[in-house]
Amino acid sequence: MKRLLATGVLWLLACRPPPAPDQGPAADAGAGSTGGSTGGAAASSCAESERRCAHVFGYAGAATSVNLYGSFTTPPWGTAIPLAQDGGAWSATVPLPWGASVQYKFQVNGAPQWIPDPANPDQVPDGLGGENSQLADVTCATWSCPAGDGGGTGTGGSGGAGDGGTAGLGPFDWRDAIAYFAFTDRFVDGDPSNDGTPVAGVETPEAFQGGDWAGVMQKIDDGYLTQLGVNVLWVSPPTMGPADAWPDDEGHQITGYHGYWPYDFTQTEPHFGTLAELQALVADAHRHGIRVMLDFAMHHVIQSAPIYAQDPSWFWPLANEGVSQCVCGADGGCSWDGEQGTECWFTPYLPAFNYTDSAASDYSVGQAIWWVQQTAADAMRLDAVKQIDSSWLSQLRAQVDAQIHPPGGTPFYLIGETFDGDRTVLAADINPSMLDGQFDFPLRAQIVSNVLARQGSMQDLDGFLATNVGYYGSQAIMGNILGNHDVPRAIQFANDTPDWTDPWALGKERAWTDQPPLPSDAAPFERLGVGFAVLFTLPGMPVVYYGDEIGLNGAGDPDNRHMMVWSGYDAGQTALLAEVQALAAIRAAHPALRRGQRTSLWSSSEVLVYEMSDGSDTLYVAVNRNDAPQTASGLPAATLTDLLSNGQVSGPSVQLPARSAMILTSE
Repeated sequence: MKRLLATGVLWLLACRPPPAPDQGPAADAGAGSTGGSTGGAAASSCAESERRCAHVFGYAGAATSVNLYGSFTTPPWGTAIPLAQDGGAWSATVPLPWGASVQYKFQVNGAPQWIPDPANPDQVPDGLGGENSQLADVTCATWSCPAGDGGGTGTGGSGGAGDGGTAGLGPFDWRDAIAYFAFTDRFVDGDPSNDGTPVAGVETPEAFQGGDWAGVMQKIDDGYLTQLGVNVLWVSPPTMGPADAWPDDEGHQITGYHGYWPYDFTQTEPHFGTLAELQALVADAHRHGIRVMLDFAMHHVIQSAPIYAQDPSWFWPLANEGVSQCVCGADGGCSWDGEQGTECWFTPYLPAFNYTDSAASDYSVGQAIWWVQQTAADAMRLDAVKQIDSSWLSQLRAQVDAQIHPPGGTPFYLIGETFDGDRTVLAADINPSMLDGQFDFPLRAQIVSNVLARQGSMQDLDGFLATNVGYYGSQAIMGNILGNHDVPRAIQFANDTPDWTDPWALGKERAWTDQPPLPSDAAPFERLGVGFAVLFTLPGMPVVYYGDEIGLNGAGDPDNRHMMVWSGYDAGQTALLAEVQALAAIRAAHPALRRGQRTSLWSSSEVLVYEMSDGSDTLYVAVNRNDAPQTASGLPAATLTDLLSNGQVSGPSVQLPARSAMILTSE
C-alpha cells in the first residue's frame, strides 16, 4: 500500500461521438444517445433485453497498440479488446446490450494507466480522481438478436434504459463473482421523502438513517461499484418490517432498519422504497453488468406480524423444549445447536417458523420465489440457515430449479449464512439439492486471527488453507469475507494493538460506550490490505461488507453499522480503497485466481507464499503481516512482475515491505 497501485486501478473505455442532428439515426450506438429511431421493430425481432447494438470504438492518436477495457466485458474490466489499425486510426466493433449505460477506457502502448476516450466528451468520475468515458442508454437503428430466434435483426424501436430486462448481462460463472453488501439503510439516502417520522424513544444508532434503494442506484450509476470490481450486489432484506420499536438484547429500543424482522412478506419496507423502485434497482444493476442478490430472512417474523396472528400453528411455541422461554443461547433456555437450534426464538418477540409443518414451509418458500419473480434477482442470501429445518432448503432449491433457473442459462445462486466455526456444519447444507455455498466463517476467523490480529503464525494459515480449499466440494462456491454486520469492523482487529484478538468476538460490550475510533496511522489500513490480498487470491466469491474497503471503524452491532462515508478519506483510507480496486481488477483479469488450484510454496511465522494456477495462467502470491520487511522464498528463479505495483523483482527470493503483498507473474 506504500507503493504505486497501478495495474487495473484506473478503468478505461472509448466511443464515437453521436451523429450531427441532420445525419439521422446512427447505425451504431452513439455516445449519450437517449433513444432509437422511430418506427416499430420487425415482427420477428427479439425482445429489447436480448438485442445487441454493434458499436465502433475508435482511437485516432499515435500508438503502437490500443486495448479497450470496459464494464461490458466478461468479467467487467478484466478482458482486453484489442483495436485494429487502419491507416492512422484504431477501431474495434463491440456488441453492446440494448438500453445499457456502459463505461470504458483505452490502454495505449501497454501503459499501466488507462485513459478515457479523447473523442468522447461524456465522462463520469472513476472514483480515483480521474474519468471514465461513458455511453449512456445505448440504442441503435439496426440490432442483432440471438441466433435461432427466427429473426436475426430488427429495425427501429424506441426504448432505451428502464426496460426492466437483463440488458448488460451475459453468461456468467459464479466463480467469477465479486460481491458487495450494501446495507440499505446505512448506505446512501437517495430519497429523503421516504425517510418517515422518527420512532419515539429510539436512539440514533438503532433508528432508520434514511438509506434506500434510490441511494443504492446512485452508487451504481456513478460507477462506484464498477470501479470496485463488483459484479454481484447484495442488498438487505426488502420485506416490510415493523413500524414500531422493540428492545434489543441490551434493552435499547430498536427499529427494523436492518430488514431482518419481517412483518409483511408481501410488501416492501417503505423506508427503502416501493416494489417498482426495487425492480428499477435490479434492472439498473443489470444494465451495468451487476447481478443482484436479495437477502431473505426466513427463520422468524416479528410478533406483531399478521401471519403470526393468522396462523400461530406455523410457529414453534415459545414455551418449548421443557422451558418457559426457548430463546436461543446460553441465557435464553435453549441451545443454538441441534434440534433446539431449529426451534428456539432469537428473542421473545421473534416467533420461529416450524418448517416441519408443510403449510408453513409452502408459504415461506412461496414468498421467497415470489420476490425473485417480482424483481428478476439473480441470487439469494439466506439468513441463519442452521436455525431452520433443512427440508426448507431442499424445497426452495426444487422450486428454484422448476420456476427460476432457465435451462442452460446462468444458475440461480443460493448462499447460506451459518455463523459457526465447525466446517462440517456448513458443509451439511451444501449440495446440488440445497445450497451452492455458505459464507466461509472459518476462513474469516483464520485470516482475521493470523493476518489482521497477528495471532499464531502464517504457517497456521497455510495449514488451514491446505485443508479448506476444496473442503466443501468441487462445485461449492463459498462467500469469502473479512467482516459483516454482526461482528466488529475488520479494521479493529488490524490496529497496532488489536481491539479484539478473538475473531469470533461480537464486540457488543463496546457498541454503546468506549467505541473504537478510526485509526490515526496507516499501519492498520495496510494490514487490512494484506487481508484483502489473501481474500481476493483464493477460490470462492470475495464479499466486501460496505465500508470495509475504506476501513470504516466500529465495535459490535450497532456500532458496526455507521452510515457509509463518501468523502474526506485520509491517506490510509485512500490507499486501502485503491488496493481493493486493484485486487479486484487483477482477479478479474486472471482466471487462476478465480478457478485455479492453490499450491503452498513457502511459509514462515510472518510470511506466506503460494501459487494459483489453472494450467494456462499462473500467479504467485506473497504476503507479509510483519511491521518490518521480510524475505519471501519459494518463488521461481526468474524475473517476476508485481501486478500491484507494476515493479519487477527477481526470484527465487524477494523482499516484501512491511505489511504488504505482492501478486507476481513470470510472463
